[in-house]
Amino acid sequence: MIKRIGFACKWIDGPSQINGIKQKDNCKQYNTGSTTVAWLNRQTKEVAEQKLWDLMVGNIESTRKLVEKVGALDENLRMVRLSSDILPVYTESTWSWFWRLSNTRDYCERGFKQIGDVARSNNVRLSFHPGQFTVLASDSPDIVNRSIEEFEYHADMARWMGYGQKFQDFKINVHIAGRQGPEGIRAAYKRLTPEARNCITIENEENAWGLDDCLTISDVVPIVMDIHHHWVREGAYIAPEDDRVKRVIESWRGVRPTMHYSVSREDVLVGHCTETASDYKALLEAGYKKAKLRAHSNFYWNRPVNEWALSFRDNFDIMCESKAKNLASHALYQEALSLGL
Repeated sequence: MIKRIGFACKWIDGPSQINGIKQKDNCKQYNTGSTTVAWLNRQTKEVAEQKLWDLMVGNIESTRKLVEKVGALDENLRMVRLSSDILPVYTESTWSWFWRLSNTRDYCERGFKQIGDVARSNNVRLSFHPGQFTVLASDSPDIVNRSIEEFEYHADMARWMGYGQKFQDFKINVHIAGRQGPEGIRAAYKRLTPEARNCITIENEENAWGLDDCLTISDVVPIVMDIHHHWVREGAYIAPEDDRVKRVIESWRGVRPTMHYSVSREDVLVGHCTETASDYKALLEAGYKKAKLRAHSNFYWNRPVNEWALSFRDNFDIMCESKAKNLASHALYQEALSLGL
């Protein structure tokens, strides 16, 4: 059985690149570039349009190279979340016209098809995670409309790669965020394109809407269980045998589920024993703030917490959410091998 452990968005060659990749770094070729609306607005139309074209070409090429690199890894490491900024300002109202140009869309269709072909030929599992401002369950109709537009941007990229044709051939994951909660997700789901519906997953968050809330819509969408979010919200380590975990698995309807794993930052829990699992309630009583405890670490520094996370591996692929990206996911995989998990 292939039991994947993946990483999110960026490839780095060493710890010094955790806080930024320099132009001269070799790993630059695997990572996307970006621009800002403010910069584009200061340029002539011709200069701005050329910048977006160059970013499109470069980012599609970088993404293809990244997927090729991941496809050459151990089969259990062939999993990566692609960056959301491959096509900058795609949904920004003053610049979205560029992405509707026929020559632009033709290039995207050809370029993304190559990415999808590489992923399928090398059995690489791909995903997207639209950002925190994609709030499908907002109580603001305008925010919901813009969130659906942003989600469909990701579905466009998946569609060009050849995905979205069947249930969960590609994962586009968002949090169950917004005051309307589960019912808001149900309402937004009905407005999505068929491809977007095939790709959408919903993740439990650490604040208003937890795992139990997500499970109320598991009849509609697969649930991505984030075990760190659950630890922060509930103050407990959920067990693989928990009935809720079984229900999460069932929500994927026979497709192997993905879960998310992160731990609190090393520079927050300074001096914490690496051989003792962190006790959330004790940490709060000791004066640690929830906002600090929810932030992601660079590496997976806590051995018993790693062993707990890896105990889910028979039933879940694990997406590592860590600042050290592939370095952290590869180290966690080596730990899994040493534990026989």
